[in-house]
Amino acid sequence: MHLKSRITSLRLILASASPRRRELLRAARFAFEVRPSAVAEKRRADESGEEFALRAAREKALDVASSAPPESLVLGADTVVIVDGEVLGKPVGPDDAARMLRLLSGVTHRVVTGVCLVRAPDRIEALRPSVTLVTFHRLDEEEISEYVSSGEPLDKAGAYGIQGLASKFVTRIEGCYFNVVGLPVALVYELLKDSYR
Repeated sequence: MHLKSRITSLRLILASASPRRRELLRAARFAFEVRPSAVAEKRRADESGEEFALRAAREKALDVASSAPPESLVLGADTVVIVDGEVLGKPVGPDDAARMLRLLSGVTHRVVTGVCLVRAPDRIEALRPSVTLVTFHRLDEEEISEYVSSGEPLDKAGAYGIQGLASKFVTRIEGCYFNVVGLPVALVYELLKDSYR
């Protein structure tokens, strides 16, 4: 069997409940199962956004790998948005979502996804960040209010989904688009290829 066929047909375990990550893996025709991690996503006071995303991805993957069948490949991922040095996770409610959108209005921000691949039960095969720069046009209060009212921002890092209603806010993107959705698929594919070598 060719390498590409082996990679897309292997039984990968996704350590995430994210519907967007599931959709991206499915679209790329990876065979996988979902086993969400119970690890809490809480940033430490001394961590940068990138450090937090990498640690959270590692902890999620290791948590699931500890009870997965031996030699299974477990994928952990965590995405954060960073603007002017502030790390934005998922908003705690509508007011927090509006606050985040005001921070993103008219500026360029970084989207960082930490990606970790663990071979069960505990061998880290890869731990890498993916970084994308995203620029928003200037948002007025009516746009922010309407978007928050849609409910879309409430379960997303940085309070927006680039693949949904917020697509009309984005004027420029530099890097992997799918990273902003929640999973840099090309990086995952490269890491899986490397794990076979």
